[in-house]
Amino acid sequence: MEKRTRHKVCAVVFAALLASVTAPSAQTDGLSCPAGTELFTEYRLFFGRSRGNVEVVSDAAWRAFLAKEITPRFPDGLTVLDAAGQWRDGMGTIVRERTKLVIILVKRDMDGMRRTDEIAGTYKRSFGQESVLRVVTAACVSF
Repeated sequence: MEKRTRHKVCAVVFAALLASVTAPSAQTDGLSCPAGTELFTEYRLFFGRSRGNVEVVSDAAWRAFLAKEITPRFPDGLTVLDAAGQWRDGMGTIVRERTKLVIILVKRDMDGMRRTDEIAGTYKRSFGQESVLRVVTAACVSF
């Protein structure tokens, strides 16, 4: 497939995905949770730790970012997992890197989109990253 065509296809797919993840209320409308659970929005943020083949986000830098940028925005709790990320860059090369996956569950009426936007923007600027992948879904939660 020609590079220009591939980019157009990727842009269309990305736009469709973006539309589906930027409207959590549309995703959760009509969802009914089982008795004993409550409707929440789940945010999954994927933070790559490399630029090219060089890791630019050390363990210490990650801990500092988590403490300064993520925890204050979501003080009620979150989960951080180590992951092995993989993606195809603009040149078609498969890039593999250590990744942090942050899972955040918030009540539906909270402003999670704005706060996760702020986190992603700060991370990209601070560490020279192209993107932070965000997945937004509805979740039925019980404590």
